[in-house]
Amino acid sequence: MIDLTGKRAFVTGGGRGIGRATALLLARAGAKVAVGYRSRKPAAEPHIVAAVRGDLGTPAGAQKAVAEALRALGGTLDILVVNHGVWPADDVPVADLSDEQWESTRRANLDAVIYVCRAAIPSVPVGGTIVLVASTAGQRGEAFHADYAATKGAVIAFTKSLAVELAPRITVNCVAPGWVDTEMAAKPYAGDGRAKIERTIPLQRVASADDIAGPIVFLCSPLARHITGEILNVNGGSVLCG
Repeated sequence: MIDLTGKRAFVTGGGRGIGRATALLLARAGAKVAVGYRSRKPAAEPHIVAAVRGDLGTPAGAQKAVAEALRALGGTLDILVVNHGVWPADDVPVADLSDEQWESTRRANLDAVIYVCRAAIPSVPVGGTIVLVASTAGQRGEAFHADYAATKGAVIAFTKSLAVELAPRITVNCVAPGWVDTEMAAKPYAGDGRAKIERTIPLQRVASADDIAGPIVFLCSPLARHITGEILNVNGGSVLCG
């Protein structure tokens, strides 16, 4: 039902996890896709026309990555999915939070989001769409991971700001996942950690990367053409936000 034939998409954090699942689903829907990655180059797939390596946490790095993606896509970007980010796995109270960790998390999760959007927006035509990926942590906070929660909360506020700024030409939305079965969360899933987490989720399971990719692709499609500034919760019922 979702047909993105002829659309051109750039997905950051596309080397694995949610980003990789999103890139593949966009490609299966007919889009021509470029992916950005930092450390793990994704395997070649049909309709994935380029894999762009770079550090998006600097203005120059983001500009270079977007430019390379645009060259591979023919100069136009109908769909931008800003998915990359980090979640430091160790519990750290704010009183012990180092400047280095705060700056690293902020640079990856917030600065890089703004830099990528700033670089890409001039090449997104009327009717284009931007989808950002935040987290339930940005809605309810996360003790001992305040750096992560603060940056994801900022992404949510940025989504709403950008949606109004770019309307009516471009839609801007956000997906806020809860727990997802990705490498980033391997540490809390160890031992009986996953079972304990799943007991806190009304749907009683951790989401797969595909569970998050589906709603992202929906927001990229014409089915969502009258939605902008929305935070779509994909968390199995663990956080219920109006």
